[in-house]
Amino acid sequence: MEGEVLAALWAAGAPVTAAVVQEQVAGAAYTTVLTLLTRLCDKGLVTRQRDGRSHGYAPVDDQAGLAAAGMHSMLDEGGDRAAVLARFVSDLSAEDERLLEQLSNGDSPDQG
Repeated sequence: MEGEVLAALWAAGAPVTAAVVQEQVAGAAYTTVLTLLTRLCDKGLVTRQRDGRSHGYAPVDDQAGLAAAGMHSMLDEGGDRAAVLARFVSDLSAEDERLLEQLSNGDSPDQG
């Protein structure tokens, strides 16, 4: 459900209250959303700023930045970096391999 909360924050585009997030997360209780937002703040993924009597929440990074941070974390925890990267690259689709090669060469992804 953390992913749904983050998706709601990304869609908002500006700091929003827990009540606004709750409206976007189907079936979630307000207290659940508040707990998730607090956990995301503790993890450094979301910021919280006082906004009157409530708080405004905003994601620290966009979706691509969060995914990249997760990939870095997995690399750091994976032991043999070369083995982890080799396995990752070997499992890429042909299209993703071409994209990775373009990016490695400093080319814009929309070139080709």
